[in-house]
This record gives sequence, structure tokens and C-alpha cells, in this order.
Amino acid sequence: MNIKVRISGQKGVAMQKKRKMRINKETITTVLYPLLFGILILVLWQTQILHSIMGTDTFTLPLPGRIIGIIKDNMGGIIDNVKATVIVALGGLILGSLFGYGLAVLAAVFPRWGAGGLSIASAISAIPIIAIAPILNNLTKDFSSDPNTRSMLAKMLVVMITCTVSMSINAYRGFIELKPFSEDLLKSYAAGKLTIFLKLMIPNSIPYVFTALRVSVPGCVISALVSEYFAEYIIGVGRQIRENIVLAQYSTAWAYIVVACVIGICMFVLLLLAEGMLKRKRHKL
Repeated sequence: MNIKVRISGQKGVAMQKKRKMRINKETITTVLYPLLFGILILVLWQTQILHSIMGTDTFTLPLPGRIIGIIKDNMGGIIDNVKATVIVALGGLILGSLFGYGLAVLAAVFPRWGAGGLSIASAISAIPIIAIAPILNNLTKDFSSDPNTRSMLAKMLVVMITCTVSMSINAYRGFIELKPFSEDLLKSYAAGKLTIFLKLMIPNSIPYVFTALRVSVPGCVISALVSEYFAEYIIGVGRQIRENIVLAQYSTAWAYIVVACVIGICMFVLLLLAEGMLKRKRHKL
């Protein structure tokens, strides 16, 4: 008996070591390699080797030191524009995710109508943002007398359309791609449709929801930036990029481009942290 316990204990230790090795390898491939590549690009950029390769100058492609200096000198204005962009991105992401999940629920509950609804949503998402944004700006002109309010609504609607499709399609897959015989097992216990939906289909859709969010989070930032190009109210990181390019202030434009990248990275990291915490809780249960 003691020998069996020792053998099982040794196997458990070996499994833990293998898991740690896998985690270390994943950390190297997913974090260290991209970080080293980014550092290499920055070095080539700062030493102007990148300029000679691309055949450009420091006016159209300012040095990283110059960009960082502009960010420090204009921190107050940058923060105001970042707040406006983040509000649009998060607001559109939440609205689009909820609406997309609702469409997935309807598609799963009413299969005959569901496929058609998802097809229409996919067709709408194929329309370019540069075409949707001006149209929504005109449609929301009578929403409020405040130009900031109606401009924020128009931009959120653009982001919402972008995020709806990925959520609806992925959540729908989570509702229908159930584990083999799991639905039959619940039916054998006389479980009703509502019980099957709440106890089986919704929990099964959670990993698919995070898959959709991995697509939607970068997409919401990009669509928010592009929608700001055509917005009525002149605020937001995207609008500042456009205005400074028009005025040939390329250093300031690049500063806002860097800020936009930071926004996208921070939101994606927060999503990964939330996903990791949820997975740990589910494993504990």
C-alpha cells in the first residue's frame, strides 16, 4: 500500500514539473520573444538604421525619444483624449457584446430564425467603418442638442456594430457545440429546456465568449479610433492623429499613435487577466 502511495506521489511530482516546464516555455514564446523583437525595433529606430532601411527621415518618422518627450509635455491633453476614446471603446464593446450574446441566445432558442439573423449581422459587419461612421453621425444629429453627447453615441454605435458579430457567432457556437451526450444525460433526469439552457448551454458558452472578446477588444479600439476621424465633436485619440497629420505635426501624431497602441495593449492584458482568474475559479469548483 505504501509503495503504491509513493509511486502515485512521484507521478504527481513529475506531472507538476512537466506543467511548470510547459508554463516556462509558453512564457518564453508568448512574452519574451515579442519583447525582444520590440526592443530590437526600438534600437533600430532610435539609431536611425530603420530610417535608412525604409528610406525616410526623422520628420515623417520621429525618433522614439522625441515621441516620448511630446507625451510628457502634453500629458494633460492626452489624458483627456484617452478618456474620451476609452469611454467610446468600452461603451461600444459592452453594448455590442450584450447585443451579440442576445442574438446568439435567440439563434439557439429559435434555430429556424437564428441562422438568418446571424447572417444579417455578418453582412452588416462587412460594411467598412469609414462608410458606417458618417452615416451614423447624420442619423444621430437629432438625438441631443449637445454635440459631444450625440457624437459619443454615434461613435459607440460604430464600435457596437463591430463587436456584435464576433460575440454572436462565437456565443452561438458555445450554445450548440455541447459535449457528447451531455444534453441527453440531462434529459434522462427529466430536465426541462430552461434547466438545460441555464445549467448546460450558458456555462458551455463562457469560453467562447472570451474567444469573442479576444477579437472584439482590439477591434473596439480600432473602430473607436476610426470613428473619431469622422466625429462631429473634436476629441479623442483618433481625432488628434488625424488633425496633427493634416497640420503636418507628425511627431505629435506619432505620440497619439503610441498612446493608441498602449490603450489596446492594456485592454487586452486586462481581458487575459480576467479570463485567467475565471478559469482558476472554475477549476477550483
